[in-house]
Amino acid sequence: MHNALQLRDRTLTFRRAPLVMGILNVTPDSFSDGGRFARLEAAVAHARQMAADGADVIDIGGESTRPGSEGVSAVEEMDRILPVIRALVNGRPPLPVPLSVDTSKPEVAAAALAEGCSMVNDVTAGQSRGMDDALRAHPGVAVVLMHMLGEPRSMQKDPHYDNAPRDIAATLALRAAALEMAGIARERIVLDPGIGFGKTVVHNLEILHNLDELKALGYPVLVGASRKSFLGTLAGGAAADARLAGSLAVAAHCYAHGVHMVRVHDVRETTELFRTLDAIANPASAPKGRP
Repeated sequence: MHNALQLRDRTLTFRRAPLVMGILNVTPDSFSDGGRFARLEAAVAHARQMAADGADVIDIGGESTRPGSEGVSAVEEMDRILPVIRALVNGRPPLPVPLSVDTSKPEVAAAALAEGCSMVNDVTAGQSRGMDDALRAHPGVAVVLMHMLGEPRSMQKDPHYDNAPRDIAATLALRAAALEMAGIARERIVLDPGIGFGKTVVHNLEILHNLDELKALGYPVLVGASRKSFLGTLAGGAAADARLAGSLAVAAHCYAHGVHMVRVHDVRETTELFRTLDAIANPASAPKGRP
């Protein structure tokens, strides 16, 4: 596996701590922050704040994929995200970190890439007809292939696996191979086990406990568990915005197990966690200050 991810003219180097992908939902119905950043000014300000807080990538989504959610048209999705992308790419100063587009629609991906996005984060693992064409047209961008059992509307209705970590790794290996056969270079592909997407609480925990199943495939691994409902269950029913402790626990677990990137809502807290863990791992590198 390569030790870096090339995103157009930028290189993201993998380090001891996972890279941090900040979540920017410009939807009215996201499970955690629906509606908070639907206005252009609020979305741009939040993206800039996440970059200042240490995000390595900003992931912009215009369609909720929470359990039970209904889809929106490609036109509506583009109407939500393209003005934000343009404002961040062309703003003064431009956003200092690369942008990812969270979509499974090839036409939305193509439009976002044309506006300057450097990554496609696809919850259907590139299965939509034409997604490979959109990626081939932009050879300098990366793609995240996420595992989902079923579709958002029904994915949480009694999901079943023979062995969740092994089954998910096998499915993603097939999807990655299919993209490579379609002409997408291996070094452009990142794998995501899809925490919460067609998984029970136990499935999610088994996946996290057995991350080596996915890492063994040799691709960079992204984990997105931030504020997910299984963390609320573990915390006795905590609401989405009260799941920071669980989200940070998963981020620390990802640090300890060599995950390459985490997708999070709470960027500042996550980067502070990683800085502290880095300092513990290498005390000599810690900043010098008051005792």
